[in-house]
Amino acid sequence: MFGVILVVVVTLMQGYVFWRAASVPFVARHVSRRNLFGLGIALWMLFMLARIVHPEDTGAIAALLEFIGMNWLGMLFLLSACLLAVEIATGFGFLLKKSAPTLRGVALAVGGVLSALALVQGLRAPVVQSYDVYLDALPAKLDGTVVVALSDMHLGAMLGERWLEARIEQVQAERPDVVVLLGDVFEGHGPPEQKFHVTLRGLSAPLGVWAVLGNHESYGGRTDIPALFEKAGVRLLDNAWAELRPGLVLVGVDDLAFRNNPAQAGPVLAKALAGRPVGAAVLLSHAPLSPDIISGKGMGLMLSGHTHGGQLWPFGYLVRKRYPLFAGRYDFDGMAALVSRGTGTWGPRMRLWRPAEILRVTLHGGAKAAQDAGG
Repeated sequence: MFGVILVVVVTLMQGYVFWRAASVPFVARHVSRRNLFGLGIALWMLFMLARIVHPEDTGAIAALLEFIGMNWLGMLFLLSACLLAVEIATGFGFLLKKSAPTLRGVALAVGGVLSALALVQGLRAPVVQSYDVYLDALPAKLDGTVVVALSDMHLGAMLGERWLEARIEQVQAERPDVVVLLGDVFEGHGPPEQKFHVTLRGLSAPLGVWAVLGNHESYGGRTDIPALFEKAGVRLLDNAWAELRPGLVLVGVDDLAFRNNPAQAGPVLAKALAGRPVGAAVLLSHAPLSPDIISGKGMGLMLSGHTHGGQLWPFGYLVRKRYPLFAGRYDFDGMAALVSRGTGTWGPRMRLWRPAEILRVTLHGGAKAAQDAGG
């Protein structure tokens, strides 16, 4: 169903963009309607081929088609957004009748520039974003514990083994005490994901490599992801907790992207916390849970992803409506929440305006936390 909706949306956006492009004076003078129509058909067919050709059958060809198709989707969205801004300003051509066609050309040029910037930003290596978090219940001997978090890598046809190897090098360079994967590790499009377990074994840390599931891990009724994590040496927290050291506990919940309200998420969180030992608790949740769900549960930190920081403008405005904890750091009720913009990208390899990121979190506690709180 999602695939059908995607094809319909792309077809409508492309028809709209090419229809409006035909009315731009510069385009009309230099490109015949026949050639413009042919270009539109060719691009549409490339997008469709990317939906049909399977990576397990064709490898590099499928990856190339996916790259072209998904980035064309991103470009179409930006072109459509810029054109719609002009449509509103000109009353869909009923106002400023003489200027409207030229303004549409300006909108297309701006959309093209934004697409190029977004592609450059999307292809950049993620930055390492560092945070210091103070946990009152953290024992003094664990002060300085480094947690490195990756979220939303979406490994698949677009982001493959070489990309993952480079991310592992980034992670290991931070000398983590514990590594956490915050869901959507895989794109979720079938069996080829199995090949990643060997590369993932390159992740290592004294306190282990841990993961929670994201929404993409459950697409298509997938049941093989836990076994894949096990082969990769990654321990899955499936609505459960694990004591890394006395006084430091990781709590992981299954994806709650569509259950971000107390009535539905509350019981899941309660199950994950049941029997938790005394100490500082760090919650791993793919989707950022709202403060009213996690407040008062005795946790000092939540690490999440899922929002991608909006990834492509102006999606961020819509995502913020759904997830008030959108991107970056939030402090409330004696705890902190860190929401990652994602380490990879979903769909297009494009980002506006912020780059992808890896979180490096240094935990502080004991006497240091008490001294800072008093000073």
